[in-house]
Amino acid sequence: MTFEEYRKHDALGLAERVKKGDTTAEALVEAAIRRIESVNPALNAVIHKLYDEARAAAKQTDRNAPFAGVPFLMKDLGMEIKGVPMRSGCRGYNNFVSEQDSFAVQKMRAAGLIFLGKTNTPEFGLTPFTEPLLFGPTHNPWNTEFTTAGSSGGSAAAVASGMVPMATANDGGGSIRMPASCCGLFGLKPSRGRVSWGRMFGDMWNGAAVEGCVSRSVRDSAAYLDAIMGPGPGDPYTIEKPQRPYLEEVATAPGKLRIAFTTAHTLGHAVDPACLTAVARTVEILRSEGHQVEEVALPYHKEELTRSFLTIVAGEVAAELRVLGDYLGRPVRTSDVEPNTYALHLLGKSYTASDYAYAKHKWNELCRRIADFHATYDLLLTPTLAQRPFRTGALQNTPAESRLVAFVNTLGIGAAVRSQVDPLAEKIYDWMPWTGFANMTGQPSMSVPMHWTEEENLPVGVMFTGRFGEEGLMFRLAGQLEKAAPWWGRVPEV
Repeated sequence: MTFEEYRKHDALGLAERVKKGDTTAEALVEAAIRRIESVNPALNAVIHKLYDEARAAAKQTDRNAPFAGVPFLMKDLGMEIKGVPMRSGCRGYNNFVSEQDSFAVQKMRAAGLIFLGKTNTPEFGLTPFTEPLLFGPTHNPWNTEFTTAGSSGGSAAAVASGMVPMATANDGGGSIRMPASCCGLFGLKPSRGRVSWGRMFGDMWNGAAVEGCVSRSVRDSAAYLDAIMGPGPGDPYTIEKPQRPYLEEVATAPGKLRIAFTTAHTLGHAVDPACLTAVARTVEILRSEGHQVEEVALPYHKEELTRSFLTIVAGEVAAELRVLGDYLGRPVRTSDVEPNTYALHLLGKSYTASDYAYAKHKWNELCRRIADFHATYDLLLTPTLAQRPFRTGALQNTPAESRLVAFVNTLGIGAAVRSQVDPLAEKIYDWMPWTGFANMTGQPSMSVPMHWTEEENLPVGVMFTGRFGEEGLMFRLAGQLEKAAPWWGRVPEV
């Protein structure tokens, strides 16, 4: 199979060809391997290859599975594949090899997906860009000088470049949606509890992080969620099952929706004209489809997306490094993790139990207020990001920030960075002011590729956030937008 033939189809389309006997899983795997070998040196998306395992799995393909024989890549964070290293972008996990498949991975295998390797991620998924010191930066297929965003940047680059039609992603503050936006893909963050984190984890980041995927087509994401959703034994969250398969929702008209939109930056900063254009174009399309679209004020506040979110994340990072210490059999050293990670864990250790509980109280307050908002509006539309993709390295520490981090790490006093929490948080939230609140509330949220810049031909997504548990409605709208403003033909020339 040629690359041109391979790329003509989404994941479900490739599976259909296998089922009909028009091609084989072995042929799909070899096409994917050739593509990875061709473009990965320039992109650095795949950091661990499983070619022999993939070839063996292809020979045993169940042609009745929904994704029969479809090549697939796994983000190297959160989900385990038995017998395969999981580094999480961290040199401290140099010798860690998973002893079991995660519950969701078992379902991926049953769905017919074939793992070809693992994709790059920042250390513990902590940054909105994919530039780990361990493996180096992943580059955007649309222009390799620019970011893929993070933390699922490796998966997004792999899908956008045609290595595979879809790949796993997870999202604790925007890590599905931001790479989807920067790489011209569809990416939906499911509701809290929709997909199990087990066996290794009960939850991630106090329920903020959720497993999903990035894909070129809406229907692939829908069918994938159909395949992997559901609880595992001992999961801390439960959620009602959807009334029907999400794949059916994609082809169903959404009806007339009441959609709120805003382009107001949470921090009051300027928003890139390309992001404003993307929203304006989307509003026009929505109105032409019969939806009621109204401009509103943001239903949340700056402090909820900086201080309270960072308190929880810092606490979770401190706990993660305790887990790493358990694995190493000794306390974690500065040489085991990146400087920023170590400083963040020290900050987390400096917070009290009441600080953590108070931050969670603020999260719960936000949940109630957002629920009230959605009593009036079906969806909230914003830009996915406040700026177009930036150049690789643009959000790395300044010399002054590096000196502060080194000072904190040398003294081991996390409280020393407390005065810098707001400035550091604002630096990140200047780029991503809208994504994090859906992680705090557990709502489904999706990035849809609705615009490309004229100057650099870089993708710019828009984001819809809906009521808790209503992924079906979002897939219906996404299917409608995919028909109204098709993006399938837009591919990078990498």
